[in-house]
Amino acid sequence: PIRDFYQFMVDNPKVFPKTSMPSIQDYLNVFTPLVEQNIDIICICITTKFSGSFNSAVNAKNILLDDYPDAKIEIIDATVNTVLHGMLVEEAVAKKNSGATLEETVAFINQIKESGRIFFTIGSMDYLIHGGRVGKLSGIAAGALGIKPLILLKDGEIFNNGITRGRKKSKNKVIEQAISYLQEINADINEYRFAVGFGYDEAEGEEFKNVFVNELKKAFPGFDDEVFVRQIGATIGVHTGPYPIGIGIIKRYAKK
Repeated sequence: PIRDFYQFMVDNPKVFPKTSMPSIQDYLNVFTPLVEQNIDIICICITTKFSGSFNSAVNAKNILLDDYPDAKIEIIDATVNTVLHGMLVEEAVAKKNSGATLEETVAFINQIKESGRIFFTIGSMDYLIHGGRVGKLSGIAAGALGIKPLILLKDGEIFNNGITRGRKKSKNKVIEQAISYLQEINADINEYRFAVGFGYDEAEGEEFKNVFVNELKKAFPGFDDEVFVRQIGATIGVHTGPYPIGIGIIKRYAKK
């Protein structure tokens, strides 16, 4: 089953070396046919704090510019990842399809990516410890029984956002933190998009989404948009383990 395969990939990252990051050649293989057709390129890469793929893309761009000096290639550090990264790309496409120029689209991406936040928790600290990420979450008692970390991703970095005991409490706290953030910035709820990300357990993701939507409507009665439920990829799952769950928030181009 697909879910078992996901679990296997998370637990055995060395078996799948191509899940690490794209090489310069990988980018060249994608960019070159587009450049040859005079198609502009906007490449939105995972945060540089998590991956070197941005640098590979920049190197590929520079190689191509030697042969195609008039090519338009923009490489952007998303400063976000996983489901929020996908939402950023979707908003970029919406902006470009509205008739925006490449330059206008790039400016828009760089503006809204700053609004990106991911509030999440995980099932176990073990994967963060093995992946060397726990140092970024100072203050979390990694060995304490039943401790569930609350983590915030913003500006390309992960931060300790508190701790709870037990899975249910940690999920409720994630929802509380996401809504509190929106209230603190006096957000116009119609200017934002939301997604729930899950790892292995899709049913848990759907249940979590329903609770989040109910709480969001209580805090913002005018909210009537869809909240998507999307799987977090195994590349990120290598660091979070198979049971990450959380909420992605980002500004949108326009209400659909």
